[in-house]
Amino acid sequence: MTAMPSAQRYVRLSGEEFRMRLREALDIYVAAMNYPPGTAEQRAPMWLTHVLREGWRAVAALDDDDRLVGIAYGYRGMPGQWWHEQVRRGVTDREGEQTAHAWLDDYFELTEIHVRPGGQGRGTGEDLLRMLLDGVPDGRVLLSTPEGDSRAWKLYRRVGFGDVLRQYRFAGDPRPFAVLGRTLPLD
Repeated sequence: MTAMPSAQRYVRLSGEEFRMRLREALDIYVAAMNYPPGTAEQRAPMWLTHVLREGWRAVAALDDDDRLVGIAYGYRGMPGQWWHEQVRRGVTDREGEQTAHAWLDDYFELTEIHVRPGGQGRGTGEDLLRMLLDGVPDGRVLLSTPEGDSRAWKLYRRVGFGDVLRQYRFAGDPRPFAVLGRTLPLD
C-alpha cells in the first residue's frame, strides 16, 4: 500500500516567526539550490536583514507535523539594495536606462522561494508564489533564477513571467542567471 501524502497548510509569517524558523528555511534553501555545506551560515545574517526592509513579507508551507516544506519571501525593491543595483546595471548596459526605469522604479523583489526537494512537483511553489504576491501594492514583481530547464522555470513561465535580463552573472556567483518579471496582480 502506498502512503498518502501528508496534509499541507500555508501561513503568513511575521518577522519573529521567520526568525524562529530561519534554520529550517535555510536548510530547505541549501537543499533546493544544491549549495555546499556552510552556505546557510553565510546567508543567515542577510536573510535577517531583509526582514527589516520596506514591504517585507513571507509565507510558508507546513506539513501536518508543523515542519517547513517550503518558504517564500520578498520586499519592495529600492535603490541602494545590492540586487537592485546589480540588476539596474545589467539592464542599463544591455537595454538602456529607459528599460531599467520601466522595470525597477516600482517593483516587489521575490527574493527567495524554495520547496524541500522531496516535496517539489506538487504545486507547493505556485501556491507559495500566489500567496506571497496576493495584495502586493507594487506594479511589478522581479526575481532571479539560475539559467536552465527546471521546475522553477516552468512555474515562472506558467504564471506569466517574461525575460528582463538573461545570461547575467551576479558578482560573487559564476553561474548565469535570468532576471524575470511580470506585472501585478497575478491573474
